[in-house]
Amino acid sequence: MPPDIWTLYGQTFNSRLLIGSALYPSPAIMSDAITESGAEIVTVSLRRQSPEQGGGESFWRQLKELKKTMLPNTAGCHSAKEAVTLAQMSRELFETDWLKLEVVGDDYNLQPDPLATVAAAEQLIKLGFKVFPYCTDDLVICQRLRDVGCQVLMPWGSPIGTGRGLMNPYNLQTIRDRIPELPLIVDAGIGKPSHAVQALELGYDGILLNTAIAQAGNPVLMASAFKHAIEAGRQAALAGAMPERQTASPSTPTLGMPFWHQQ
Repeated sequence: MPPDIWTLYGQTFNSRLLIGSALYPSPAIMSDAITESGAEIVTVSLRRQSPEQGGGESFWRQLKELKKTMLPNTAGCHSAKEAVTLAQMSRELFETDWLKLEVVGDDYNLQPDPLATVAAAEQLIKLGFKVFPYCTDDLVICQRLRDVGCQVLMPWGSPIGTGRGLMNPYNLQTIRDRIPELPLIVDAGIGKPSHAVQALELGYDGILLNTAIAQAGNPVLMASAFKHAIEAGRQAALAGAMPERQTASPSTPTLGMPFWHQQ
């Protein structure tokens, strides 16, 4: 089987797993888990680590040693203006115009603010950023983000950190069906490898997760589990699942069976 590569903003990748760098028990476990996952893109938060002030020096050194593509994010921002300002700082520090855009709209469930996210995305794209917007599973919001120039969309499976999986597969499938031309990544809410399989079976191109691996009993082993789950889900999507039926259908034909077994 030929390599199943995919393209994000002109760069090609083999792994369909994007992985976060927060919440691990230790920097060493973080490094081991990221390596075991096979992920080629790692998200990092400027606000939470403050590298520009010398914070987390060991953390940043270990991240650089992994030699992965960095995807800075605007986690913790509550307005479009705040996200744009942080994005510009991130571009200067990380020397990349890639950006995971997050604008919190509600502090209880950390739901993205749809209006501020679209407004920020539009501004950032005009400033030359390659925006990966984190949004809810709302078709219209996804269409608006596409229309302002986002070339990747990242709707949630469920609220971040809940591990509840795909709360509304219908919404996610609708987005996939109506926006076939863009890479789609399920971001947030993934808790188990089976959730990742389900997302890939729906036709999604990748998964972005953090807590499910970082907070597992054995993060390195869970990273391996997710790597294989995403491969399985992708292969299932390419193979095409059998149609669901309302009635049973025998898997063994009656032709050639003894007459007393035939109806």
